[in-house]
Parts: sequence; structure tokens; C-alpha cells
Amino acid sequence: MSLWLFTQSIIDGLLMGGIYSLMAIGLTLIFGVMGIINFAQGALMMVGMYVTYWAFTLAGIHPYLSLPLSAIALFIIGAIIQKGILERVMDAPEHNLLLITFGIMMVIENTALVLFSPDFKSINIPWLSETLKFGSIVVSKPKLFAFFISISIALVLYWFLQRTFIGKAIRGTSLNKTGAALVGIKAERINYITFGLGAAIAAIAGSLLTPIISISPAIGHTFILKTFVVVVLGGLGNVLGAFVGGLIIGVSEALGGAVLSGTLNELVIYVIFILILIFRPKGIFGGGS
Repeated sequence: MSLWLFTQSIIDGLLMGGIYSLMAIGLTLIFGVMGIINFAQGALMMVGMYVTYWAFTLAGIHPYLSLPLSAIALFIIGAIIQKGILERVMDAPEHNLLLITFGIMMVIENTALVLFSPDFKSINIPWLSETLKFGSIVVSKPKLFAFFISISIALVLYWFLQRTFIGKAIRGTSLNKTGAALVGIKAERINYITFGLGAAIAAIAGSLLTPIISISPAIGHTFILKTFVVVVLGGLGNVLGAFVGGLIIGVSEALGGAVLSGTLNELVIYVIFILILIFRPKGIFGGGS
């Protein structure tokens, strides 16, 4: 591998890794507070993509300007899913909760299939389709913007969790549910806020992807699998681990694509996944936030 290809792959991987990090933060936040591995996270991301697509198609709203719209819409949907479905079965075994979120994923995907058809849809913005050149290095504009927006969202979320009352309540519930209840924190309220927040983060990640990839009802499958790898790599429930893990997986995928042909680049990701489960099942940073 030449130095140019290696450098180009590292940059591409970091840029895409920022979106993986954002997806993983939403997933690990839900797990840290509620103990639920949300298999529907990819489907929620897909809904966020459609919100952005239709906002652009029908109202001419730029994808990046539609971020608040998709985030609010998916926060509401996430809160409804939590209060209407998951809150009723919170005491069920973990594998039952996993299967329930899988069922929610299938309902969301098939609803999207009926409403929007299986055809791929895309957003084309000419100036955003251009690339930036730094010497021999080529950088995709939408990936660059998505990376910096992802970093900004992650920093805002960190501030929210560290400095606001609700954020501290979320962290407290994650660390000790009994202790949080003793000081007056209502677990049910924190649960639907957390699930809604996780869904909103997934929606933002989806909206950032709309200028990069085509949209279809099944697009969430690939991303949820990669997100699981990121979360396991960083440690279930560890927000910092999710962020770093996303960057690592993004770079690994890009380097794998530079060495291997076709879709074999994803082989690298799943080999990493297996190795983590064998040698460090708690992830690089361990569980907890």
C-alpha cells in the first residue's frame, strides 16, 4: 500500500467514523440507562433520513437545516415507542427486550416499504457533491461536514449529560437506579427521555448521511450491525468508548477497502468484532459511562 493510499484511507475512515460514533453514542446511551440493546436504532436512523429527504423534496429545506426537524420528530417517535411499548415490558429478560426491538425494527421498515416503496432515493446538491483537494488528498465535502457536525453534536451531548439537571439524572440512573430513585428521580421519565434522545441522535446521523448515500427502507441494516461492533468495541454503556470506537471502525473499514476488493472491506470489521468478544468482551474502555 502506498503512502498516499494509506493517508487517503485514514482520512476517509475518520470522516465516516464520525457518523458511526454518533450512531453508537445513541445506542450505548439507551443501553447504559435502560439495559436495552436497541435493534431498532438503524430503522430509526432510516426514518430520520426520510424526514430529511421529504423536507428537501417537498419544501426545499437543505439537509443540514433539517437536522432539528428530524431530531425532534424522532425524539417524539422514540418517546412514544418507550412509553407505549417498552415501558410495559421493562422487567422482561434482556433477550425478550432484544426481540421486541427487533420486532419494532421490522414494523418500522415494512411501514416505510409500504409508504415509500423499495426504490432507492437520493438528494443531489451540486455544490455539495464537489470534492476538496489538499495536494494529492481528496476529501468529500458531505463527509467533511458530517464529521464536524457529528463532533459538535457529541460535544453538545457531553455538555448536556455533564451540566444539565436532566443530563445528570440520566447519568445517575445509568450508574445506580436505586440510588437515583431514592433522591427523587423518576425512572420512567428518564427512560422515555433517554430513548427519545437516542432516537434523535440516530435521526441526526441519518440526516447527515442523506447527501452521501442513497435511501431505502432497508438501509438501516448495514449501519445497525456496524454500530453494534462500535458499541462492543468501546464498551456497552460507555459514551466515550462509543465515540472512539466509531473512529476506529471507520478507519479499519477504509483501510480494509484499500487492501481488499469489493465488499470484503466489511470483513475486517466483523473480524475485529469476533476478536473483541473473545479477548476483551467488555470492550476497550469497559462498560459504564
